[in-house]
Amino acid sequence: MDVELAYGRGRLTVPLPATADPWLIRKPALPVVADVPEAVRAAYAHPVGAPPLAALAAGRRSACVVICDITRPVPNHLFLRPLVEILLAAGVPRREITVLVANGLHRPGDQGELAELVGDPWVLEHVRVVNHVARDRDSLVYLGETPARHVPIWINRYLAEADLRIVTGLVEPHFMAGWSGGRKVVAPGVAGEATIRTFHSARFMEDPAAVEGRLDGNPLHEEQLAIVDRLGELYAVNTVVDEARHLSFINFGTIVASHLAAVAFVRGYALVEVPRRFHTILTSAAGYPLDKTYYQTIKGMVTPRDILAPGGTIIIASEISEGFGSPEFRAAQRRLVALGPDRFLDSLVAKEQAAIDEWQTEMALKPLRLGRVQLVTGGLTPEEAGETGVEVVGSATDAVAASLARSGDPAVAVIPEGPYVVPVHTPSH
Repeated sequence: MDVELAYGRGRLTVPLPATADPWLIRKPALPVVADVPEAVRAAYAHPVGAPPLAALAAGRRSACVVICDITRPVPNHLFLRPLVEILLAAGVPRREITVLVANGLHRPGDQGELAELVGDPWVLEHVRVVNHVARDRDSLVYLGETPARHVPIWINRYLAEADLRIVTGLVEPHFMAGWSGGRKVVAPGVAGEATIRTFHSARFMEDPAAVEGRLDGNPLHEEQLAIVDRLGELYAVNTVVDEARHLSFINFGTIVASHLAAVAFVRGYALVEVPRRFHTILTSAAGYPLDKTYYQTIKGMVTPRDILAPGGTIIIASEISEGFGSPEFRAAQRRLVALGPDRFLDSLVAKEQAAIDEWQTEMALKPLRLGRVQLVTGGLTPEEAGETGVEVVGSATDAVAASLARSGDPAVAVIPEGPYVVPVHTPSH
């Protein structure tokens, strides 16, 4: 039997050994919005917990619209121009409308990438589109600290000082913050370096509530809400897409209430109950754009760990077309290889602020504590492969066969969409 995994901009076909007993784990089919322009219009006309967008925009002197960076497949081309058109029709001056790209601490996009992100030349021609740069202190404003955990709040000046603030994004499982979108587009999306490094430190990352699919008690979520509360009036466009990246859901409204409504929609699809654990899991990094780097690939290693049997193997396929990611992340990986998992983690726990991007290396330790991780990719040099902290293998088919032989268990969990699906071990009674 052959199975297909999301890989780059296409699919990777993996022939399974004849002895394998495949269990296909994917979301139930999401509904597809039949009339997208009407759904977008209705979202802006009937927001969650707010007046219509046209009424919100009337009389505003400026507006900042935040969009996600290239690591998220947000369908900006469907809703961004209608949003800007409403702002202009309401009288917001064109020169005072900014589309701000929420890069967090990721690298900024070049002009070609910005064009791909925005997805509509009209928007690029009519309003200002700029990258957020978290390390540029002059582009940030300081808003004090969060009350509970004393996270310093540095936020991009365009957003903080705008008269109307709107964030946009995709709501999907997130392996630290529970769910992406909404408040997460603000922090880390357009937060400063000190903010991001503080709530990505080990005191957050090692908290058992900082996991995919969970908001209650999640320390990252709670700090993000505190940052949003300090900013004040904020609105959000929230989207959900299906496995083929078709629009399944869109809403608009106050940032907290609209995000929770989107989470309530997608939760029933993205969290998939599975009655057993597996010694062999075959998954992906969700394809383009998430599998552009090894940094983002780690999400696909972490998400299925609830169904990994102790000592089992996660085999993940990722194109990794851009290599490792940031130089800081690669430095963290080198330290992991040099120190080993235990000493590496010990080096993190006393820090108030994590080193940039070392939190992703820390997250990779979670599945490695349970079993082994093997990576199938054509995107790394031999030197880079030696710095991954996992086993880089040439063939997914051979890796599956070897895992079956080691365990004596023919069952293989196959997760084509990678971290966009959260398998939850739910024993049958």
